[in-house]
Amino acid sequence: MRCRPTTALPGVGGADTNGAAHTGVEQHGEHPMPTTEDSGTRGTAEFTGTRTGTGALSRLRTLLDLLDRGAPVEAFQDPELSDPDADSDVDAAVVADATRVALRIRRTLGQHRRREVELAALFDTAGDLARLREPDAVLKAIVHRAKLLLGTDVTYLSLNDEEAGDTYMRVTDGSVSAAFQQVRLGMGEGLGGLVAETARPYSTGDYRDDRRFRHTTTIDTAVTEEGLRAILGVPLRLGTRVIGVLYAADRTARTFTPDEVALLSSLADHAAIAIDGARLLDETRTALVELNAASRTIEAHNEAMRRAEDAHDRLTDLVLRGGDVTDVATAIGTVLQGGTLVHDAEGAELARAGTDPRPPSAEAVTASRTGGRAVFVHGTWVCAVLAGQELLGSIALTGRADLDDADRRLFERASLVTALLLLLRRSVAETEDRIRGELLGDLLTRAADPAGLSARARRLGVDLGRPHAVFVLHSTAVPRARLLAAAARIAQARKGLAGPHREDVVLVCAAEAPGAGPGPGPGPAAAGLAGELRQALAAPVTVGAAGPVSGPAEFADAYAEARRCRTALCALGREGTGAALHDLGFLGVLLGDQTDLGGYVRQTLGPVLAYDTKRGTDLTHTLRAYFDAGASRSRAAEALHVHVNTVVQRLERIGSLLGTDWQRPERALELQLALRIHQVNGHDAPDPGDFAA
Repeated sequence: MRCRPTTALPGVGGADTNGAAHTGVEQHGEHPMPTTEDSGTRGTAEFTGTRTGTGALSRLRTLLDLLDRGAPVEAFQDPELSDPDADSDVDAAVVADATRVALRIRRTLGQHRRREVELAALFDTAGDLARLREPDAVLKAIVHRAKLLLGTDVTYLSLNDEEAGDTYMRVTDGSVSAAFQQVRLGMGEGLGGLVAETARPYSTGDYRDDRRFRHTTTIDTAVTEEGLRAILGVPLRLGTRVIGVLYAADRTARTFTPDEVALLSSLADHAAIAIDGARLLDETRTALVELNAASRTIEAHNEAMRRAEDAHDRLTDLVLRGGDVTDVATAIGTVLQGGTLVHDAEGAELARAGTDPRPPSAEAVTASRTGGRAVFVHGTWVCAVLAGQELLGSIALTGRADLDDADRRLFERASLVTALLLLLRRSVAETEDRIRGELLGDLLTRAADPAGLSARARRLGVDLGRPHAVFVLHSTAVPRARLLAAAARIAQARKGLAGPHREDVVLVCAAEAPGAGPGPGPGPAAAGLAGELRQALAAPVTVGAAGPVSGPAEFADAYAEARRCRTALCALGREGTGAALHDLGFLGVLLGDQTDLGGYVRQTLGPVLAYDTKRGTDLTHTLRAYFDAGASRSRAAEALHVHVNTVVQRLERIGSLLGTDWQRPERALELQLALRIHQVNGHDAPDPGDFAA
């Protein structure tokens, strides 16, 4: 059988000196306990005013010994204390009255001891709750300590939901029903809802039969499933605000005493303070976490601002110092810790830093141009470089997949600086191209004084006193503006001139400029230039060349010759190649204004003539006889008065000197023409050192 504490705490529940408690708790079928009449006054008067016998004194001493030992109630009811053979009726009355007083004293002492135990338990509970920091741990400790102090089957705690306007089960101890552990009570519903609504304690000896409470199907089902009968609920209060309800319940019907109500109420007061403290501590923790997060955010923002200011200062300094696009690419790569590429609107690379070359993504450039923001495509950040609605190019950032908002804005700011530099560059280039174009036009038309042209050229870094080659460029697959831009880049790199003239694009550069290629004339340079332009523009470009020329007065004639060469290349079906007139054989001789017959002979027959001169042979005469005989070896042998095998050997030697294609009709025609010119001009013999044997 479970022992239940029945003591009220001092100052809680209004316990008087006789142990009666006034709690104001409504009990079903109970009334406040009557106050016991203090009959000890009368008995004491009789005892002190009456002479007692020796037996009575002995019994009184026994009562004192029982009180001293803390004997049970049964010991005070020993028949020997009320022996009918006592000395007198007076002695018997005195002993009986003293026994009643002793029992009352014993009860009072027991109440004090229980109060001390309960107070110690409450203090221990307060200490335990004060040490807890987590709200869930506090709530579990409260219901568990309530179960230990009151010795009930189940204890549980509900908290008020101010938004929903009800109270819900939060923690239980001893519960076995899942439905009971999740029940919610509307304000005023059931015993708990009434406590939460009125802020007053309520108890019932048997909830199922107690009509004072508003029963609902949900609550009654949960209580029945848990098997609860007797329930006590006290409010958890913070000032005048009720935050929840603390319950103690048994699965058998019984009545809760005022002392139990007072004890649970005292625990509820401690619990409310602990809950609020834990809540405040949890809110403080949350505030600290949020504060730390905000601090980190501020630090990150400050770092981003610092980096943005640093980048702004760098880019501004670059612009003020006259930096170029390469400087911008290097600076952005350093700040954003990635590789950078800058392309123009045509996709040509303008600058690169810290990464491998790669073409721009047309898809990414279009998306950035449409959205006005940098976009991430195929592992690369791309931002269109715009001047209003005009696309000037693009800037790409590699090696940074985790670009945050601050760095993204910094990257986009770099595109603005790049746009500014490209506009400045274009403005300067347009001005310089206009000046260079005017100078080129005056050179090609002899429209100005030669001395003045030389001075203007020197101001542009061009020395007209050095030998220069003139190239005329033509392409049907590339817009003229693109071809002109490509020629301008080459002219700038080689300190030459480029510009439009009539319907042509003309390039003038030093004959010995890097990339001009080997060879005594502009022909190889024209062939190399055609290949370079094909690679840059991804389309065939025909290049006619002339020169080299020295002095402003010679450029007009060189242009006319280069233009005829370009026309001849196109007429011969050699679009996309480059050559000079003398590279076209006798056709070049016919088209030339100043025919160099000796040069044509040397170019066509040079190896054979040099061989004859060096070795004293006459392969030239054998070749002429072979052609005169209609390319017949036997008739040539008859004309030369030698054996046909000798002719065959001589022709094989000629083939090794002139190349295996020397008998092709076109080549054979050129050889016959050179042989006739050589014969007419008196057999001009070349210097053997001019040709390889």
